[in-house]
Amino acid sequence: MRVVIAMMKHETNTFSPVPTPIERFARGYPLPPRGEEALKAFRGTGSAMAAFIDICEREGWEMVTPIAAQASPSAPVQDAAYKEMTDAIAQAVEAGCDAIMLDLHGAMVTESHEDGEGTLLNRLREIAPDVPLAVALDMHTNLYSGIADNATTLAGYQTYPHIDNYETGMRAGEALVRAIKGEVTPSLAWGNRPMLPHVMRQGTDDFPNKQIQERAAEMERNGEALIATLFSGFPHADIHNAGLSAVVVTDNDPDAARRLCDELLDMGWKDREAWVYQIEPLEESLARAKAIDDGPVVLLDHYDNSASGGTQDTMTVLGAILDAGLEDVAAFAICDPDAVQELIAAGVGNEVTINLGGKMDMPSIDKKGEPRQVTGRVKLISDGLYRNLGPASTGLLMDMGPTVVFDTGKVEIVVISRQQEPNDKNAFLSLGIDPARKKYLMLKSRVHYRAGFRDIAKEVIECAGTGVCTSDYDQLTFNNVRRPIYPLDLINDPDAS
Repeated sequence: MRVVIAMMKHETNTFSPVPTPIERFARGYPLPPRGEEALKAFRGTGSAMAAFIDICEREGWEMVTPIAAQASPSAPVQDAAYKEMTDAIAQAVEAGCDAIMLDLHGAMVTESHEDGEGTLLNRLREIAPDVPLAVALDMHTNLYSGIADNATTLAGYQTYPHIDNYETGMRAGEALVRAIKGEVTPSLAWGNRPMLPHVMRQGTDDFPNKQIQERAAEMERNGEALIATLFSGFPHADIHNAGLSAVVVTDNDPDAARRLCDELLDMGWKDREAWVYQIEPLEESLARAKAIDDGPVVLLDHYDNSASGGTQDTMTVLGAILDAGLEDVAAFAICDPDAVQELIAAGVGNEVTINLGGKMDMPSIDKKGEPRQVTGRVKLISDGLYRNLGPASTGLLMDMGPTVVFDTGKVEIVVISRQQEPNDKNAFLSLGIDPARKKYLMLKSRVHYRAGFRDIAKEVIECAGTGVCTSDYDQLTFNNVRRPIYPLDLINDPDAS
């Protein structure tokens, strides 16, 4: 058996000004790794790619790894980058294979395609119409027919924060192995509902996603389905199919697949009001934070999360923290490559005043970048490389680029050159900061922070700042998403769109 295994992952925020060239897909490498380098990069990690590798090694199958490309969310993928990645995968399949296993995201938009993954799968089916194909997807997939209609088996994450990436690869891959061996005949049903759930209401600790994901897992556990997935969707994509969807795969029972898929979709639709996030003004959030005696208190700058396409350089929340005089704060992070170089030039131990952050304009929300003058001491300089401790993406190499800890005396600000969401304690520990000993942690995150910091957080204060990850849909202009759609339109008919 010759199996093509590949990764192509990007969650596209069509409102983001952050460009997406091929270099963005090369975390810790000059370009995305290929061949043995790709196997080395992902073997033994908490990724779906690692699950595929483990399955093939167990089965004694030959592996071909044309590319393993993964980028932090940002603007639509440049056509040249998309061509390079998809050409690599298509050429490997064209060379001949007996199975395909793909670790994809499910919400990739390119300069030319609304559905980057579906476009790839359509191409692969033209080359290899009958080759068994497994796909692992993120929970924030915006599902199109190009993905669902071309997959033999398909599974998505059942946790947010995403701590089951490896297990998702196993769910998709093991079902494919059983199909190849003739033990099962997969029947797949999919669908969606006209909903744009707010990302801040998609956590799987929270109602209603918690209950829906538990039901999906139960379908698999009790044998009703081979695979069951509810995709909460990624709403910061102005594309037709953005929003909530589901996929169920059964063993040769298309009617059951359809019924179970509709059950998950109906659960999501029934509680649609609970998917709407209620925003608190920043002044009220910080007033509550100041009244808390015990820490760490997480101050969540959720409007500017790089893992949702944010610039990670807006200074609204950090500026408010500085103005409020909060002490014993560690802030992760401001992405400002120019400031990093200025601080490196100043040298460790030296005091310097810089214009920090605010380097990128955000025309989609009609905002100009607003730097903030900050004075502090250069405390530490790092290459910005660390590996996640887990439980999210355990063992994967993270790359912040050249990094500086800039200490104002009250706030230790991590200033980075390459965007990185703080979903792991090693984001701080690798820089000599113990997050458990801080009174306040300012994190530019939305839900993923829970994986690394929920266990030490005494309180979490959600701070509405500035950014293209805004939870205020009134700040975003949707031209392409299907309408009517809830909550942009207050509809009661799930078939309205």
